[in-house]
Amino acid sequence: MAVKIRLRRMGQKKAPFYRIVVADSRSPRDGKCIEEIGTYDPNTDPSTFKVNEELAKKWLANGAQPTEVVSRIFKQAGIEK
Repeated sequence: MAVKIRLRRMGQKKAPFYRIVVADSRSPRDGKCIEEIGTYDPNTDPSTFKVNEELAKKWLANGAQPTEVVSRIFKQAGIEK
């Protein structure tokens, strides 16, 4: 099972915010997830995010692959592989 760390879209039309989740790569974008590890809000200036560093590091150590956007968020938060 390939596990990815990616964004789940939430919120109203034209006002999205996202949850950072760990999910099977075959599941749909807003489908079932394994665990929720943070949030990301691009509507604020500057964009805000909250990440549970312990969970993120645990999943990265277990082989979960972050998407491009999530890896940029992790880089800003100071979370490295």
